[in-house]
Amino acid sequence: MVVLLLALATPALAVEPSEMLKDPALEGRAREIGRALRCVVCQNQAIDDSNAEVAHDMRRAVRERLAAGDSDDAVFAFMVARYGDYVLLKPPFKAGTWLLWLGAPLVLVLAGGGLLLAARRRRSVGPPISDIGDVHEVEEPAEREA
Repeated sequence: MVVLLLALATPALAVEPSEMLKDPALEGRAREIGRALRCVVCQNQAIDDSNAEVAHDMRRAVRERLAAGDSDDAVFAFMVARYGDYVLLKPPFKAGTWLLWLGAPLVLVLAGGGLLLAARRRRSVGPPISDIGDVHEVEEPAEREA
């Protein structure tokens, strides 16, 4: 019973039995590479976890390259040449990928700055117009007596 629950608790992989390589060592390498490559149509999902047709094609290409004798680095280079640095779940930090690395923190800083400016503007604005009208009404009767 416990083994069944543990089996159900692990994430389901989209790798189909027909895609698997017969050599367990090559299949292990393919799985490692598949966990490091992003599906180009899924948001932040590894190709091993994606059921998309493109992910299926990418998994097949990885296994074909490994079966042909390519090293892991050669497979990564092939996939980057084909899909760009975006295909890597951990892209290198370079001029072409700075937005991938700094985009989210930059948006966070800009949003925080915008909220800070909005809070300062709200504090520096005088009393509401309705309060100013009430002040003049109170002063007018005193002026009439004089």
